[in-house]
Amino acid sequence: MTSPAMNTWTSAAATADPDRGDVPGPEAAAPPARAGDARAPGDGLDLFGEEFVRDPYPWLDLLRAEAPVHHDEATGLWLLSRHQDIRRVLSDPSVFLPDNAQHAVAPLPVAVLRTLAKARFSLPPALANNGTGSHAGLRRLVNRFFNARRVAAAVPVIERCAEELLDAARAGIDADGRADLFASYAQVLPCRVLMELLGVRGVTPDTLIRWSDASLELFWGRPAAERQLELAGLVGEFHQWLTDTVRGAASSPGVSPESFVGALARHRLPDGEPLDTATAVSACFFIFIAGQSTTGQLIATVLRRALCEPGLWPRLVPEAGLAEDWVEEVLRREPPVTTWRRVTARPVELAGTRLPAGAQLLLMLMGSGSDPAVFADPERMCPHRANVRHHLAFGAGRHRCPGASLARTEAAIALRAVARRLPEIRLAPEGARPQMLGLLSFRAPLDVMVERQPGR
Repeated sequence: MTSPAMNTWTSAAATADPDRGDVPGPEAAAPPARAGDARAPGDGLDLFGEEFVRDPYPWLDLLRAEAPVHHDEATGLWLLSRHQDIRRVLSDPSVFLPDNAQHAVAPLPVAVLRTLAKARFSLPPALANNGTGSHAGLRRLVNRFFNARRVAAAVPVIERCAEELLDAARAGIDADGRADLFASYAQVLPCRVLMELLGVRGVTPDTLIRWSDASLELFWGRPAAERQLELAGLVGEFHQWLTDTVRGAASSPGVSPESFVGALARHRLPDGEPLDTATAVSACFFIFIAGQSTTGQLIATVLRRALCEPGLWPRLVPEAGLAEDWVEEVLRREPPVTTWRRVTARPVELAGTRLPAGAQLLLMLMGSGSDPAVFADPERMCPHRANVRHHLAFGAGRHRCPGASLARTEAAIALRAVARRLPEIRLAPEGARPQMLGLLSFRAPLDVMVERQPGR
């Protein structure tokens, strides 16, 4: 019972060391199969399982070495692990289409589809999932809001928001000796910045975060049916608010063209026709989620990894550029967007494997950042790595993330601000093994619990 409006969301088929997050801890399960074992390299892999979510590196290394194009029976996806193959796919959108980039991972039950249909939920091709001629114009519009001038102008906004949020975190540490820098800081900062930068009105940061988190879990997770229904209600609310906002901008001459929604309302397609409401909503849906949820996940990972790195924390403020270099290494080794999807337009060969037309590909972006063919000693965190920007954390080609510069800037400012305001903190014992977000394409700690060091 899938309506045409629902077709976009049909099913696509989905560190363990307490301090560093990149090598198995003593409680980790046995490593995956190696060459010579009776099992194939991918046997036992569960992309949503606790073992993989907490410590994916042994699996990623094994697949890259022994099965660079691996068919995952559980999801029906072809997993690509090598940097060169992933870059080739991202760089050729005519052969490797973006059409499935936002498909739901898990099948959506009838009750969920009805809930979404009631909200008139529809996400036609706009940005990440758009391989049509309209993509270039929409991307140019988006780039105007994330170009170098806008990012530079946003620096005072980022710094002000960071200081305001850290005032509350400082008060919590002074009162209780501890604070969660994910819920109180990393998650909220990029949302507030995005709202100011894009001129978003009529919604609170808490609500936008709740809607975004629900969208990620419903479409990139593997929730139970009851949970899917709950999430669909929130996603429907989000979509309805976006629709009302876009229609209001289109009908009101008083809406500023400097706002993102106002610019969309005035956008023209290649044939000169105005952008339809559904496509404008689809663009907003993607930008509002990608512009704050994934950046919040990046900041959380950056903070946690910096607090775990011996000797790094006291150097972040006095050493110019160190925060930026650290952010780049985290993007290489542990990016928040761990995978992305493509579908083959025709039969094609990758790494010696012949794939048919319509093959659903999962690009293991996280694994590509640890490819020893590109990065020496990939398991080591080296803030001054010469070729670090060769990573694919933001994609490549015409669909490369337009908000990459803003995300980098926000994460570096966020890290440096915490190191300056809270020099005496360390990870609390419970922060050594945080709850992890483990969706098909998104991974990050869901808490960064810190405490004041004894004697400070």
